[in-house]
Amino acid sequence: MAITTFSSPLRLLLPHHSTFSKRTFSTRVATQSATPLASIPSSPPPNKKKVLVPVGKGTEEMEAVVLADVLRRAGADVIVASVGLELEVVGSSGTRVVADSHISKCADQVFDLVALPGGMPGSVHLRDCEILQRIMTKQAEEKRLYGAICTAPAIVLVSWGLHKGKKITGHPAFKDKLPTFRQVEERVQVSGEMTTSRGPATSFDFVLSFVEQLFGLNIAQEISTSLLMQLSGVNGRIKEFDEINWSLDHIPQVLVPVANGCEEMEIVILVDILRRARIDVIIASVEKKNQILGSQKIKIIADKSISEASGSNYDLIILPGGIEGTERLSKSRVLKKLLKEQTLAGKVYGGTHSSLVLLEKQGLLKDKIVAAHPCVTGQLTGRLDEAGVVIDGNLITAKGFCTVIDFSLAIVKKLFGKSRARCLSEGLVFDYK
Repeated sequence: MAITTFSSPLRLLLPHHSTFSKRTFSTRVATQSATPLASIPSSPPPNKKKVLVPVGKGTEEMEAVVLADVLRRAGADVIVASVGLELEVVGSSGTRVVADSHISKCADQVFDLVALPGGMPGSVHLRDCEILQRIMTKQAEEKRLYGAICTAPAIVLVSWGLHKGKKITGHPAFKDKLPTFRQVEERVQVSGEMTTSRGPATSFDFVLSFVEQLFGLNIAQEISTSLLMQLSGVNGRIKEFDEINWSLDHIPQVLVPVANGCEEMEIVILVDILRRARIDVIIASVEKKNQILGSQKIKIIADKSISEASGSNYDLIILPGGIEGTERLSKSRVLKKLLKEQTLAGKVYGGTHSSLVLLEKQGLLKDKIVAAHPCVTGQLTGRLDEAGVVIDGNLITAKGFCTVIDFSLAIVKKLFGKSRARCLSEGLVFDYK
């Protein structure tokens, strides 16, 4: 997916009540020093910046995928490396991601950045990896960029002593494991070469701070706007029309069909949040194999094939976006049959980003109000709304990318009520309204 430049101000990236909301991007994150970040050309240099994102069993998949996805959009050469024996890694919410390499093959490489996702017990597995500890220690000693998010600052950086003399933040549930004197509650804290952040919902802020440090403010601004971060934290970001009751007397069953070229960040954010809410989610591949390759070359293993999944009934069917992914989803007769049956039964369905084109072609957006990504609005005939997420009866749509957090929590709220959604948002460190 290409980076698109928009003109909306980056100051809207954070929730409107944030103390950083009226500052420029370079001061949107807290820094220990007043010294500005190095000026970097607005386009990536010929020699790509090299980035390592280690993962282990129980790693927070949302944080890992957002890191790799966004840094690749910026032009970085990102290696997702498993610290376990297998390349396949099961995330903390059960999504299976295939790493690019084993950590042992990265031991002698030089990285411009090493960024640790959080999650439990993923952070413990990262901490216990001696090869990773040597890589990180050398990174710090040679004053190259490194960082950690969520549980990883407390579990990994503090355990290795890589936080000394620096301000640090992390997940609120682990604040007692951070040094009291230098602990801060910023969404992102830049302290010399070390950057830390709080949780899954601050992943975008975290990775964009790295994009700025590696590639400069212009690239960070371009990517922020292309990811629709200007819609995050603004009033009216979710709208509902023709309100109906979605509550159920059983555990909700949700189908998330996927294909090569789908937006991996949308898949992972959606599935992660719904599973946190104790919803039974099935990721189903429309490809010949269960493993799919996302738009940013991240490999995800589906739970079932679409044919295997078609034998069950679903309370919701939700489509992720991605231009190529939507085209490939559109070729699945099984999926189109499932969608038709879903709507005839009056059950809930929806999609994000470009997947609305598939719903449009199936006649499933007729007389509906939707939220659509700017890249597909010209292909839709119905009424469009400016909100990032729109619910219209039994249809829910979103513009995609960063709005998928709101989208997922909106589903949780409709199924279980506001208190469940608010409770989940606290664990995500998300500004829930």
